[in-house]
Amino acid sequence: MTKVIFFRRDGLFYGFHEKGHTGYGESGDDVLCAALSSMTMLILNTIEISYAGDVDYNIDEATTDITVKAMCALPEFEADEKKRFAVEGLIKGYYYQLNDLLEEYYDYLDVEVADD
Repeated sequence: MTKVIFFRRDGLFYGFHEKGHTGYGESGDDVLCAALSSMTMLILNTIEISYAGDVDYNIDEATTDITVKAMCALPEFEADEKKRFAVEGLIKGYYYQLNDLLEEYYDYLDVEVADD
C-alpha cells in the first residue's frame, strides 16, 4: 500500500510525503504506482521549472519514500500571490485526484492530511 500524507498549514496545502509500493501489480507493471509517480513528477517539474518556485524534495528509490515541500505555497515564504495560489492549487488538486482514486483502489492507497 502507498500512503500519502499531505502537509497543510492554515488551510493551505504545501507538500506531501509518499511511502510504500501500491502492490496493485507486479513491479514494473503496476499501473497505479506508475500513475502516482507520473503525477508526482508533474507536480515537482511544474513547481520547480514552470513556476520557478522554491520546492524542497527528496526521492529515495530504495525505500520509495518521496517528500515534497513547496514553501512557496505559503504566504510567509512567497510574496508573489499568483505563484502561491498556483502552487497550492496544484498540490490541492493532487490531493483531490488521489481521493478520487481511493474509490476504486482503497486496498492499495491511503491518503491523509497533517495540519501543522
